Amino acid sequence: MQNQGRSKRTKTGARTRPHSKKKKHQLGRSPTETTVGEGRFRVVDARGSGTKVRALSTDVANVTDDGETEHATIEDVVENDANPNYARRNIITKGAVIETSVGRARVTSRPGQDGQVNAVLVE
Repeated sequence: MQNQGRSKRTKTGARTRPHSKKKKHQLGRSPTETTVGEGRFRVVDARGSGTKVRALSTDVANVTDDGETEHATIEDVVENDANPNYARRNIITKGAVIETSVGRARVTSRPGQDGQVNAVLVE
């Protein structure tokens, strides 16, 4: 989310004056809407000396079933509780149900933050 800042008006309607400028640690970014497609990734700087790998699009998922994990190709996004439009637009977020080559699976990772899709098979 972008930094919206404080309201310019108080509860009673008076104008407030800024007490400081915007700081680097208040910076926000627009969400990475990871789509189904050929793998594209972007590395961004995180707070401190860390980095994050954002998956802009991916077609591979690590699907786990009873302790066994295997690579599977993502075919489609079936449902997404975060936003009904995301399912139509094939956007993957945490909690989305995806159709893979081994069956339907629920995403447990955050592809926009981790850069990979981990999922658990659902019956």
